[in-house]
Amino acid sequence: MTKFEEELSNLPVSKSTNYTEFWNKAQLLTVFKDWQPQQALPVVPEDVAKWIEDLKSKGYSPLKNPVTYGESISDLSDESLEKILTWISQHQEEFMRAWLDGFKVEKPQLFYLKHIDMSKNDEQVDWYMSKAHRRVGHNACDKEKLPIYDSFKYTQQEIDSMQTGSYEQIKVEDH
Repeated sequence: MTKFEEELSNLPVSKSTNYTEFWNKAQLLTVFKDWQPQQALPVVPEDVAKWIEDLKSKGYSPLKNPVTYGESISDLSDESLEKILTWISQHQEEFMRAWLDGFKVEKPQLFYLKHIDMSKNDEQVDWYMSKAHRRVGHNACDKEKLPIYDSFKYTQQEIDSMQTGSYEQIKVEDH
């Protein structure tokens, strides 16, 4: 008998609780002997999360060759599919744990893009790039303040696709 089992067997079972109707010491031993602390859920990129959800909703298996699924996922570009497959091949255990146990979606780091020259030449406000209403432009924000709207936030991938030489990247802290 282990120390845990000894201590448990020496505990008095209270007759005043409803638990005694359902649990006895042997049942408690069985439950606690097999109990393992729950591991944190794996963190997966957004595309991989969507991939898992789409495949599960269609009743597909995670063990089938993923390339054969490409046509059945409607809004998936070849580039996205390649990124997903690369991530899966490099993180096989995390992928399977995510499939079986669930997952958390990785949030990409976001940035504000502050126009250096425009902000330097304006004493009242700083100028930030904005993508409101599918148009990229600049909007003013009081000096020493950061924008509050999501239309001012960009991922590194978005920034890399633009010419941003005259902008300062400022990390968004809480998103």
